[in-house]
Amino acid sequence: MTVRQWRFIYAFILIIAGLGHAPARAQNVLQPQNTGPSNASIASSLPANGDPTGMRKWLEQHGTTFTVFYTNDVLSNLSGGIKRGTIDQGKVELQVTTDLDKVAGLKDLTLYWNAFQIHNTGRIRRDYAGGMNTIAAIEANGTTRLSELWLEQKIFNGQASIRVGQLAADSEFFFSDLSTMFLQSDYATISAVNQPGGGPAYPLSTPGARLKFDFGKETSLLFAVFNGDPAGPCPGDPDTCNRYGLNFRVRDPALLYAEAQFRKNQEKHDTGLASQLKIGGWSHLGQFNDQRYDYNGVLLASPASNGIPAQHRGDFGIYGIIDQQLYRPKGGDASSGISVYSRVSLSPSDRNLFDAYIDGGIVFNGLVPNRPDDKFGAALIYARFSDSLRAFDQDQINYGTLTTPPRDYEANFEFTYVALVVPGWTVQPVFTYIAHPSGTGIRYPDAKVAGVRSIIKF
Repeated sequence: MTVRQWRFIYAFILIIAGLGHAPARAQNVLQPQNTGPSNASIASSLPANGDPTGMRKWLEQHGTTFTVFYTNDVLSNLSGGIKRGTIDQGKVELQVTTDLDKVAGLKDLTLYWNAFQIHNTGRIRRDYAGGMNTIAAIEANGTTRLSELWLEQKIFNGQASIRVGQLAADSEFFFSDLSTMFLQSDYATISAVNQPGGGPAYPLSTPGARLKFDFGKETSLLFAVFNGDPAGPCPGDPDTCNRYGLNFRVRDPALLYAEAQFRKNQEKHDTGLASQLKIGGWSHLGQFNDQRYDYNGVLLASPASNGIPAQHRGDFGIYGIIDQQLYRPKGGDASSGISVYSRVSLSPSDRNLFDAYIDGGIVFNGLVPNRPDDKFGAALIYARFSDSLRAFDQDQINYGTLTTPPRDYEANFEFTYVALVVPGWTVQPVFTYIAHPSGTGIRYPDAKVAGVRSIIKF
């Protein structure tokens, strides 16, 4: 068989495998969602750079590049929560980018798609810890799923771009670059819980369009419109209602996003402390249930209530994100040294489960003697149940239908270390403490989760 025939077969298998059996808080087409491994590939440690037939190089020369990631978590709930136990979960992700200028002469037009195969023996947050904040961001129902599928056209000499197709909001919006090393780095709880279907975020994407303007290297403006419910009406987990990522819903009320980004000292040659500020918000145009009152203005907890919540037109959230480098070693890049990050968000109390949210962390990168590629850090998530929901719980207590205290908050504390085994392969021990899983009103004891994550990039 000729080299040309082998190349054709290789390309055909890649496409079919990707479509049929393809294996993803954050964030761009070069990294898997919410895992943040090194830019290096394990291929550099393999014979012939992992491309013994030259097929990968041939595909790249003809406009198509691909990356495969494998993320595996072994996590144990040591105490508290719903029950003790250990799970093993994994996600294989395939990302494929095609330069349509090389393929078809369509200048500045790019085709991108990614898909993942998710497998697990249980879900640590849902089945064991019993909380609502993310513990390990790859947690999802086991399936093979198409994620994003979009075309992006650059305009105005590359200073702006339009992206259209099936999109995930968490790949570009409400996201901290510094957070990717943490297992709990994910779409913020306040958005994932308040938006229908968990919002357009891992593991779900939805049809939409995004417009981005870049004003030099330091300022960007992003605007997007998404179909407002990636799953549709669903009695259980949303990803069971859109199991393969192929629903392509387009008739739900829209979800709108806007974000302004301001960057400083992000280039390798810069010597000042790197910083990034993002300010944004979202607005959903659908109908939302009141958390305390019924359609007639009667307390939902009252025996006199008709049980039908009052309706609110629309919902929204505002947020701010800061990534700030505190110490930059000589010759270091924007992620080196010591850095901190935080995300803060607010939403209306009367129609949402959560009305206030803050997360943040500190990252130490390249500071371990003789281990320049290792990093470690600590992160916090705090999500507060809304005033209206807590009032509803108190109403239930007053009417004698609830005996536990009102739900107040849930907080996660994560401590982790990322060790580079070889370029493209990291191993990451982790410990997470979950305070008030699902709020005090549920009465789950505080949980302690420990385990290890491994990420391989090819």
